[in-house]
Amino acid sequence: MNDIINVTAGLIFRKGLLLISQRPIGKHLGGMWEFPGGKQQANETLPECLCRELREELGVEVKVHELLWECFHEYPQRKVRLHFYRCSLIDEGIEPKPIECAAVQWVASNELVRYEFPPPDHEVVENLSGGCFRRFFNLQPE
Repeated sequence: MNDIINVTAGLIFRKGLLLISQRPIGKHLGGMWEFPGGKQQANETLPECLCRELREELGVEVKVHELLWECFHEYPQRKVRLHFYRCSLIDEGIEPKPIECAAVQWVASNELVRYEFPPPDHEVVENLSGGCFRRFFNLQPE
């Protein structure tokens, strides 16, 4: 398989915390934590993909902002290009729910290292833990 799969991930910041979700046990990389999102479908832009995935996985509507990080990773069975976008919840009163994931958690940037993330997320976790993107943890709702 030589095709590259485009995957989106949302960096959702709220009140100084970042939302992460846990992959379902029994699925690829099950039990690991990640930034919620998913695979792009045909005829779908990356922001449309991210909105759809977050609606399906967490039951929330988001506004997709700027692309913060992009990386490529090659697993033995697939190649993926990950696109990490800053997002904000459209309705702050609706709490994300684990619909298609095992759990969700709001965490501070210095807590990210306590969670096991898939290899493609490691650079983003390191940057977030090291203070990159610090300004987004303190943004007011838009």
